Amino acid sequence: MTATVTLSSTTETATPVNGAEVIKQSPFLQAIVQQIRVNDGYGTYRNWSDELLLKPFILTKQQKRKISVEGDVDPITKGRIFAFYRAIALRIEQQSGLLCQVVVDLSHEGFGWALIFSGRLLLTTRTLRDAQRFGFDSLEKLGEEGEKLAQKGVEYAINFPEVAKA
Repeated sequence: MTATVTLSSTTETATPVNGAEVIKQSPFLQAIVQQIRVNDGYGTYRNWSDELLLKPFILTKQQKRKISVEGDVDPITKGRIFAFYRAIALRIEQQSGLLCQVVVDLSHEGFGWALIFSGRLLLTTRTLRDAQRFGFDSLEKLGEEGEKLAQKGVEYAINFPEVAKA
């Protein structure tokens, strides 16, 4: 008796190879792009690609090490931090229907807090440290971290609706 072994080929889903595909598949990355464009009063970023807008959010470990934490946090980095947390608030609003507010209290030394709240409910709280080095390893990590924080905020909003509406 002989045994016949049949090998079946499996098709794997293709992973996005370029930034445009990653952005297209991530609602959070789209929310950051929207926040950057909304706060562009002079239309500077109107013709910029989404990838180019998100490029400053991506820093390798080597790039982070080169950034000094001795000086003040520059306004461009502060803008990136604000855009990140406003995008989280937008994602929470989209999923919960609640109006969210963002507060970022950042000292000149790069330490502080980022809070997202609705009514009397804190939906997201983050301690900020070494804000001069704010960034992520990749677009995927940026999208995952933002979506994770947004989902936690949505969970709180669902679990405590009476506090969020107070």
